[in-house]
Amino acid sequence: MSYIINVLGNLIHQTAFFNLTVGNYAMIVVACIFLYLAIKKDYEPLLLVPISFGMLLVNIYPDIMAEGGLLHYFYLLDEWSIFPSLIFLGVGAMTDFGPLIAYPQSFLLGAAAQFGIFAAYIGAMLLGFDDAAAAAISIIGGADGPTSIFLAGKLHQTQLMGPIAVAAYSYMSLVPIIQPPIMRFLTTEEERKIKMEQLRPVSKLERILFPIIVTIVVSMLLPSTAPLVGMLMLGNLFKESGVVRQLTETASNALMYIVVILLGTSVGATTSAEAFLNLTTIKIVVLGLIAFAFGTAGGVVFGKLMCKITGGKVNPLIGSAGVSAVPMAARVSQKVGAEADPTNFLLMHAMGPNVSGVIGTAVVAGVFMAVFGVN
Repeated sequence: MSYIINVLGNLIHQTAFFNLTVGNYAMIVVACIFLYLAIKKDYEPLLLVPISFGMLLVNIYPDIMAEGGLLHYFYLLDEWSIFPSLIFLGVGAMTDFGPLIAYPQSFLLGAAAQFGIFAAYIGAMLLGFDDAAAAAISIIGGADGPTSIFLAGKLHQTQLMGPIAVAAYSYMSLVPIIQPPIMRFLTTEEERKIKMEQLRPVSKLERILFPIIVTIVVSMLLPSTAPLVGMLMLGNLFKESGVVRQLTETASNALMYIVVILLGTSVGATTSAEAFLNLTTIKIVVLGLIAFAFGTAGGVVFGKLMCKITGGKVNPLIGSAGVSAVPMAARVSQKVGAEADPTNFLLMHAMGPNVSGVIGTAVVAGVFMAVFGVN
């Protein structure tokens, strides 16, 4: 009988109920809330479902992220910048750069939206982070998860990579919640109703030359951005060349979604209660929100300036798409514009700043790496 009691006692004490802390239970609740938002509210489920499930797993079974645990090895591919680069390959294969080529002024809107990065950099310095940590944190303002992971790894901020990545991907997922109030606050109803002229057709030659030229120019100026910009443009060249259909389909479908599963789950698994529930993480999350808000505002304000300069031909709402969340931010510009006028169609116009935001965030990351002497 004593043997049976001992066996049952050992089994009971091996359950998670006896090993979890209050913090673990709190993070499990947060994970369930994120799953609810992803599944019920449809807030970017491709990102939020794997992230929140990784969060759930690590707070029930912390050893899953310890050396030898399954997600530990997935996370190493984040640190080595392999997953971020492959994500950019898939994004390039899925994205139409035509709106940016047709309206190159969109580059200015994408550049203006990077203001949030520099605002967060200054804020992080004021909160006591060193230069490299502040730079890694500030990239959250671009709403670009892969670039955030890439820069944190290059600047040797692996201890901050988890909170930075979770904040970046969470804000990417919550674009439909965070951006619209800022956009409405900074624009008038008349501005939101502005209809933009149809974009000119873009030739096949332009579409093929664009990724080649951008790769040469950006990589020559900032060689350290080659892994991100190069993969982004390679994926787009697959798409636009029309001669490697199999590679395009693989990069934009099977490979892309496999990487999203592995990257999202491993990023979510960095949010153990011990690592996540502390003052440093709270600072990072708050700074990320401030950066994202400033980036959105910077794009909209510059959009208003372009509206004035062009005599009312530019709808300021497309400036908010200058953050790097593709294509979520462009969809939000379309949604807010359609609320003011159901016949207004801004999606293609917003894709120009949206794509330029991806390039812009990678360029800012390259600038930071150059400043800190990182190759």
